[in-house]
Amino acid sequence: MYTRILVAVDGSNTSRRAFEAALALAKSSGAVLQPFYVVENTPLYFEAPGYDPSVLRNRLVEEGKELGAEFAKAMVEQGVKGELVVGEATSLDDVSSTVLKAAAAFNADLLVMGTHGRRGVQRLILGSVAERCVRQANLPVLLIPSAAGKDSEAA
Repeated sequence: MYTRILVAVDGSNTSRRAFEAALALAKSSGAVLQPFYVVENTPLYFEAPGYDPSVLRNRLVEEGKELGAEFAKAMVEQGVKGELVVGEATSLDDVSSTVLKAAAAFNADLLVMGTHGRRGVQRLILGSVAERCVRQANLPVLLIPSAAGKDSEAA
């Protein structure tokens, strides 16, 4: 059914669940899987005295490399082709538009991502990358809620 799956990852437990779901789907359908990690270049603190934004950016890049190695190993173990790609969000391209552009560049026919399921004021204040992707996407989007898999973890 799907031949090219992009999964947005950020190292959180929710995005790990999304990766696991995308990996299982890619394995069952013989699809190529591309985990996509976004380095968020948030300019909020750039003007703070003594703040060096390169420290945070370098750490995020390093985290992307660590996730790439971890996910590559899991993909090889499952016989799924693909590799992690790192993108960078800017003040002009936020995380959601960066993810959607990556999906278009990869020619993905499915986007998989985790969602924290925030509601009300919390969602209004924090926003939702997943929600913006769903609203703006021109391809199917599979959302994996943060609660997915919690029952099996407790067992």
